[in-house]
Amino acid sequence: MERIDKIEFAEIVKNRTKKFVVDNIRLFRDLPKTEEARIIGRQLLRSSSSVGANYRAACRARSKAEFGAKLSIVVEEADESVFWMEIMIEAEIMHAEKINPLMAEGTEILKIVSAARRTTMEK
Repeated sequence: MERIDKIEFAEIVKNRTKKFVVDNIRLFRDLPKTEEARIIGRQLLRSSSSVGANYRAACRARSKAEFGAKLSIVVEEADESVFWMEIMIEAEIMHAEKINPLMAEGTEILKIVSAARRTTMEK
């Protein structure tokens, strides 16, 4: 298996987190026009957009401490995004088959960034 360097890895994750934000915007547009869908949808938009913005900020961190702090925010916001998607399914705001691919990506981003944060904190 070919290894990728840190810069290439960061670009891949940066692109994935940006796509995650855009996909959540598209999901929001497809939500039913009910009050609860709008409230939960806005929560999801806030947390998912924070994933992309804070990962990008982590890539520009000036210190290891700042990098770790920004990654911690990304972990929290990715987890919150997955939470709001779970709520949408359980509250029957949207069908699981519509959200599952996005929820899987959010979970994958959460795993990747959690591992990166753990590695950073161990060094």
